[in-house]
Amino acid sequence: MSYSELLHNTAIRPFLLEMRIGLEKESQRVDLAGNLAQSDHPKTLGSRTFHPYIQTDFAETQVELITPVTNSPKEALRKLAMIHDVIYRSMDPEEMLWPLSMPPALPDEEDQIMIAKLKTKEDVLYRRYLAKVYGKRKQMVSGIHVNIELGQKFMTTLHQLANSPVSLDAFRTQVYLHLAQQYLHYRYVYTYLFGASPLPEKNYCLSDAPHDYVRSIRNSKAGYQNKEALHVSFESFDQYCQDLKQLVAQGKLIEEKEFYSAVRLRQGKGKEYLKDAIRYIELRNVDLNPFEAVGINEEQLVFIQVFLLYLLTQEAPSDVDAFLQLGEQYNQQVAMEHPAKESALQEEVIRIIDELVALVKELDLPVEQAWLKKWQKMARQPQATLASEYIAKLKKQTQHELATQLGRQYHEKAWAHPYQLAGYRHMELSTQIMMFDAIQKGVAVEVLDEVDQFIKLTYDGQTEYVKKANMTSKDNYVVPLIMENKVVTKKVLAASHFRVPQGAEYQDLASALRDYPKYAQGKVVIKPKSTNYGLGITIFKEAMSQADYQKALEIAFKEDIDVLVEEYFAGTEYRFFVINGQTKAIMLRVPANVKGDGVHTIRELVEQKNQDILRGTHHRYPLEKIQLGDIEALMLKEQGYDFETILPKDVTAWLRENSNISTGGDSIDMTDEIPDDYKQIAAQAVEALGAKISGIDLIIPDYHQSATAPDAYGIIEANFNPAMHMHAYPYQGKGRRLTLEVLQMLFPTLKI
Repeated sequence: MSYSELLHNTAIRPFLLEMRIGLEKESQRVDLAGNLAQSDHPKTLGSRTFHPYIQTDFAETQVELITPVTNSPKEALRKLAMIHDVIYRSMDPEEMLWPLSMPPALPDEEDQIMIAKLKTKEDVLYRRYLAKVYGKRKQMVSGIHVNIELGQKFMTTLHQLANSPVSLDAFRTQVYLHLAQQYLHYRYVYTYLFGASPLPEKNYCLSDAPHDYVRSIRNSKAGYQNKEALHVSFESFDQYCQDLKQLVAQGKLIEEKEFYSAVRLRQGKGKEYLKDAIRYIELRNVDLNPFEAVGINEEQLVFIQVFLLYLLTQEAPSDVDAFLQLGEQYNQQVAMEHPAKESALQEEVIRIIDELVALVKELDLPVEQAWLKKWQKMARQPQATLASEYIAKLKKQTQHELATQLGRQYHEKAWAHPYQLAGYRHMELSTQIMMFDAIQKGVAVEVLDEVDQFIKLTYDGQTEYVKKANMTSKDNYVVPLIMENKVVTKKVLAASHFRVPQGAEYQDLASALRDYPKYAQGKVVIKPKSTNYGLGITIFKEAMSQADYQKALEIAFKEDIDVLVEEYFAGTEYRFFVINGQTKAIMLRVPANVKGDGVHTIRELVEQKNQDILRGTHHRYPLEKIQLGDIEALMLKEQGYDFETILPKDVTAWLRENSNISTGGDSIDMTDEIPDDYKQIAAQAVEALGAKISGIDLIIPDYHQSATAPDAYGIIEANFNPAMHMHAYPYQGKGRRLTLEVLQMLFPTLKI
């Protein structure tokens, strides 16, 4: 039974597109004017010796971004976008990534091209060898390698349906060999559709180009190919391996990886891989798409997936060598044709794409109809291909101008929200920052649960699980339970002789209302017992009406079934962030407020202030937008205002009494201003609670006086999951990268 018949079996339909994908993307670092960078690989990144995501290729300026293996094109692109953000914001802000496969203008002298400054002698010698044999200029060409592993369920089902007498591993190897043979023959179809390196820049030699523009220099003989025609058989995996070893033994290759085929047969790594089995294939003929910030898009990856399925349905060649040699000729021909003109293989391209589209429909694959129509249009109209669309842009500007313009756009996008991480911007901001810092330093990151902000970190063989950026294995299970319960927190701290507020706990509104006379003169705080982020808190500094007291209780009971009414400590509230026994940051959080201009209403002033790019919602921005709800209305009422009041010039209206950033407050770093004795108090209080990480809130009337003075401070709350993003990007003052401190605590050998 043929592969084509097997693919049409309903038993295998659910698994057809379940392919594992890993991307390796090369790019040149350039300055914002599009000139090759003169700087070394960014020092902020972890060592290239072990970094799982960011390496350098041939040159010091040529970064290589490596995604983890993913289960879909969409997920692969998310990972690539994530790593892209990290490399962009790890480079000099005046540098960007060149968006083309062909390098920018190269130095007049090859000696001026810096070979990657790697630590291992073998890596350096290998690159020196390449420079000597091929010249440095060709080594500067960049692209994307797409690693494809057919899904386990797909393979096992296909194996069963085929009733194959060989083992699953041997069968898998047969399938990959078939795909490799077919891809090497038909890769000209991909070159025709998505080739995107039509023009070289200064000092890249292209003497035999038949036109001003071609489809893909990179995929032609003028691109990245071996110095001479090398015969490596793809007829069997054993022969493939033997031929490579023989070429190395003969000195025609210095290492097996010097074989620059458009397809590599890969065995993978680890004990689970057998020496005689192919585990995945590496497709190496993908040019950078200049119109995509990460150099490739979902459409291209989906095309590769369905193209491989189509190739699987094709008949095996009777003469593999002749079949592959013809494919090489076809690809060279297509690569060097003018992108906007008909190809010599136009009819073949049309036939193949039409058959591919028909197969997609027969198999009912979930591929966007718009893409199918686009591929058919590209097959019939060369002007619709990627290279042709690209050269159309060159009618009004040079390639250098266009590439620099595109590069700047992607650079600006990466820096527009430097506190967010591309691909994961919907996650809580502190977690995004933690992921960024971990990736930057070479710690492997796996997102286990995006909704719950649960990630897995691995470094140097050690694994740590982290929830919401700072909930780690270093804190015992009971610690967050203590801090979640404000009554227990107070009792534990009071037992250790820390000053905490006195008050009472209520389980129902009626009981709390009966005690109104106790608190009528004010100076009380009404808050939920176990909530966080400052929700449901009302503060009265002066006498309050029974109606206002009841309203505050109702607000608190909306957040929890238990409510606290406590004495109010006069002074300024500061958030002390303690990590591993040391106060690492102190934040003054100014309650939500607006300053009047004598023209606009308070509602309008809030709308204006909320336009700040630092302000957003759901903890994905350093500052939260100010809300206009019941609590804010009650607060304004105490000041004699409402939302429609036109506030006099330079008069401040306070919309919240509590100073939480999560309720619209402003953040001001005070770490260097607060004396050490207060920092020690905070650290000791966290230690008394048994915690390694905590945000503890102190009320301090005057931090210039000693912390040992009577009533010098009061501890009003401890937080088991304190936000870190507000310390990293404060409204005012120095940013404190607390996520790095957490990483250092988790991985003591990690260099920060």
